[in-house]
Amino acid sequence: MTVRRLPTVREFMDKYVETLSPETDIMEAVNFLLEKRVTGVLVTNSEGELVGILTEFDCLKLLTLGGPDHEAPKGTVKNFMTSEVQTIPPTMDIYYAAGLFMSAHFRRFPVVEHGRIVGAITRFDILRAVQRGLAGLLPGGT
Repeated sequence: MTVRRLPTVREFMDKYVETLSPETDIMEAVNFLLEKRVTGVLVTNSEGELVGILTEFDCLKLLTLGGPDHEAPKGTVKNFMTSEVQTIPPTMDIYYAAGLFMSAHFRRFPVVEHGRIVGAITRFDILRAVQRGLAGLLPGGT
């Protein structure tokens, strides 16, 4: 009997991850998200440690702060980011990661190994895994 190895997050994650500083101006961060066409960005301190994530949802808070005059909000990323970030290891199997996406309703998870950010995985990356048929593990896979 052959035992198949389950594909891992490492095989489908994006290894190149851009980050912002918590001190970045919030409007600069919004422009970053729009220019890069991404729904979120990891936030790291000067040592490169993950301190939060800024998502498009977090940025929607900006709409409520402008008041009736709709002035541009002031502040930095740290004022709007989500500080409690769930991370996953690169060794997690792709099935378990898909389950986390289903239960947590997040669009992305930072991938952390030995305390360092090594990538990020998104729902889109999970779809790529499904498209590839998980090396024949899913119906219709080759």
